[in-house]
Amino acid sequence: MRLERLTHNKIKIFLTFDDLMDRGLTKDDLWKDTFKVQQLFRDMIEEASEELGFEVNGSIAVEVYSLPAQGMVVIVTSEDQDFDIDEEFTDDDYIEMQVTLDESEDIFYEFQTFEDVIQLAHRLSTIGCADGTLYSYNQRFYLHVSEEPPIATDDFIAILAEFGSPSTITIHRVAEYGKKLMNHRAIEQLVRYFPTR
Repeated sequence: MRLERLTHNKIKIFLTFDDLMDRGLTKDDLWKDTFKVQQLFRDMIEEASEELGFEVNGSIAVEVYSLPAQGMVVIVTSEDQDFDIDEEFTDDDYIEMQVTLDESEDIFYEFQTFEDVIQLAHRLSTIGCADGTLYSYNQRFYLHVSEEPPIATDDFIAILAEFGSPSTITIHRVAEYGKKLMNHRAIEQLVRYFPTR
C-alpha cells in the first residue's frame, strides 16, 4: 500500500492486487459492502493517520478506481473540517463513508518529468511497443496506451511502474483540459526525436 497526501483533507492510496489478496479480498469484493471491505477502509485510514497525520472524525468520501493489472487507486476526502489534529484515531470513532467505485480498462500513466517519459519510451521500444498518446496537464505528463501491449499486460504494467504511476485523473479530463503533445505512436516519436546518449 502506497500513501500520498494530495491536500490537507485528501489522500491518495494505491493498493496492488497483492495487497488485496493479503487481506483475503479480491477486486470483486470491493463492489460489496462487507465487514472485510469496511475493515480495509478503516485500516487504510489508520495507516494514513500514522504516516501522514491524516485524521478523520465524521464523514469521508471514498473514490475507488480499478486499474487493469495494476491494482486500485483510492482517493479519500475528509468532508468534516472541524476535527482536532491532535486527536488520536480509535476504532470507536464514528466514520461515515460514501464509496464510489469506477473501473477503467485504459492503461493511463502519470509521470513527474519529461525525462521519465523519454526513458520509458526507449525501454518500451526494445519490446516492440510504438503506440501511445502523450499529454501534459498540471505540470505532469500522461501516456495513454490504447493498443494491446506486445507483451503480457502484467509485464507491460511493471515496466510502466518503473517510471511513473497509475493516473487517478481520467483520460477524459486530461484530454479536455490538458495539452496533447503527441497523437498516436508517441513511443516511436519519442525514441526518434530524443535519442539516448
